[in-house]
Amino acid sequence: MADDQDLVRVGLRALIDSEDDLDLVGEAADGVAAVAETSRLHPDVVLMDIRMPGIDGLEATRRICKDPDVGGTRVVVLTTFEIDSYVFEALRHGASGFLLKDTSPPDLLEAIRLVAAGEALLSPSVTRKVVEEFAAHTGRPTTPHPYLHTLTDREREVVTLVAQGLSNQEIADRLFVSPATSRTHVSRAMIKLGARDRAQLVVFAYQSGLA
Repeated sequence: MADDQDLVRVGLRALIDSEDDLDLVGEAADGVAAVAETSRLHPDVVLMDIRMPGIDGLEATRRICKDPDVGGTRVVVLTTFEIDSYVFEALRHGASGFLLKDTSPPDLLEAIRLVAAGEALLSPSVTRKVVEEFAAHTGRPTTPHPYLHTLTDREREVVTLVAQGLSNQEIADRLFVSPATSRTHVSRAMIKLGARDRAQLVVFAYQSGLA
């Protein structure tokens, strides 16, 4: 975990160490140390604060996700609503999701397990707020994904709904299909666009003008 506040790190350490299936392998108090420790330890998940000395969490996330030697490491950004505009940048740089700093301990532990298992951590309700904030303060994207044309009309529709923060169940309800069909459309779109996870699919949707 990377956070410049000692109290935050102490609390997270106590929480994670209380779980038999989780191990806290390292800590960092700034972005440079976060990158170095990730390179040295190859953790499954990094909890990354955004505002830190040295280099911030956005740059640290970019460096980690760009490093092929730690390709199995996933970054989860810790944030507050006051800095929502940074969250999209973190996702664009390769983060697998984000958590609010006031997330309850059980939800935080479950989130770590979810991301470690390869899922993207994008709470639909929180994603909507981030999407609204991003859309309100930035211009429209102008760089369509090079493989956008490979998507079927239904897949494009599903990607748009993912970018709006809808869960697979909500997409299924919206399109009058089964949740399994919804998951299949999402999975196929991810494969075609080369999206690492659902978080990156949201980024591609915005860059391609689908959202």
